[in-house]
Amino acid sequence: MINIVRQILIPNNPDLDATAFTDPMFTSMVGQFLLHNYKLWLLGIGIVVLLVAWLPLLLKKLPLSLPIIFVGFGMAMFSFTPLGQFSPHPVESPVLIEKATEFIVIISLMGAGLKISRPLSWAGWKITVRLLAVVMPLTIGLIALSGLWILGLPLASALLLGACLAPTDPVLASDVQIEKPDGEDSDEARFALTSEAGLNDALAFPFVHLALVASVAGLGWSSVGLWAWHDVVWRLGVGALVGAAGGWLLGQIIYRLPQDTRLSRTGDGFIAVGATLAIYALTEFAHGYGFLAVFIAGLILRRSADGDDFNSELHDFADETERLVMMVLLVLFGGMLTGGELLSDIGWTNVLVAALVLLVIRPVIGYLALVDIDRPPLERFIIAFFGIRGLGSVYYLAFGLNHGNFENQNVLWETLGLIVLGSILLHGLTVTPFMRLLNHRMGKPAD
Repeated sequence: MINIVRQILIPNNPDLDATAFTDPMFTSMVGQFLLHNYKLWLLGIGIVVLLVAWLPLLLKKLPLSLPIIFVGFGMAMFSFTPLGQFSPHPVESPVLIEKATEFIVIISLMGAGLKISRPLSWAGWKITVRLLAVVMPLTIGLIALSGLWILGLPLASALLLGACLAPTDPVLASDVQIEKPDGEDSDEARFALTSEAGLNDALAFPFVHLALVASVAGLGWSSVGLWAWHDVVWRLGVGALVGAAGGWLLGQIIYRLPQDTRLSRTGDGFIAVGATLAIYALTEFAHGYGFLAVFIAGLILRRSADGDDFNSELHDFADETERLVMMVLLVLFGGMLTGGELLSDIGWTNVLVAALVLLVIRPVIGYLALVDIDRPPLERFIIAFFGIRGLGSVYYLAFGLNHGNFENQNVLWETLGLIVLGSILLHGLTVTPFMRLLNHRMGKPAD
């Protein structure tokens, strides 16, 4: 707790002495502050939790989304209250941001895996394969070129920006993803966006590591060869293996043990969080991609359910946990925008890159890559357009900057912050009318 307070307070209060945070008197002051405002904290947390549950019902037919509400709330709260002086800034609090966004992404990936019941096959997953194998690499390359030519970034920083912004976000894309287990068979758009978000976070990681290699050793034959073996072959292989094995083992424990000992009898949905954390940690210990492991574990675990209602319990608890953590992080993101003045120095080059990413690069490449797929044009457009950027991109950038030596860090954060904000607004305002139109075209009843 003290370390979190230290990361938030010191960057925005240069007069504070860092050594004061090890003083027992300071520790006591923090405790007294929290206890003195205990009832106020309870009121605030209670209201926010109720809003997380209630707002989706109010917003269901409106061109608004939950992320828009909470980012706006954070912007207002850190702008017009004394909390503004405590606003976090990503350049000054990189470790806190990395770990917080890492947690919500892995929870979201497990939830995505638990929703998908479609068997693995070329026919069933061909759109997902096209999005991963064609759209994502081209998107990384074009965003990196935009960073080089428009923002004037060095190669390593431009490559990191492309790797961070290429994957669609599994956290903020809930409105265009499968809502519940077994709900995707007649909706190719929702399935494609859910499966893409579940896999491309892991598949973007090799490019983040390539940017790290470029920032430290440069891109030579030996460094690229080592990267290809360790960061592509090994890490992806370990992630897939541990995820599949972990999902199968959990499936046996939860659904296949004798009736009186199987874990599903507990009815405790928090098992999903425990499974996520355990599989993720084991994969990372083995130097694999934990993001890939937890998504595959969710897929395998879903296949072990065979219609068992407990699968819905697992999914629902993961989904509720994700929404609560998302709310906190979006409020803090709003605080970064205003109190932290993240966007105070943006210029026309940042705006141009943001417009290219959101309105040109992903939508155009996505649509062209699917042009020969036998699906209605509206469905292909929705898949291409709703390449939502969010907290996963924030994680990747924080991870890269914490582990590499990149120039122009402020430019990277400003550009990414603008694109994430733009995605929250653009996609949040358009998702309801587009998805209602898609449902109408497909003959689904109105919500």
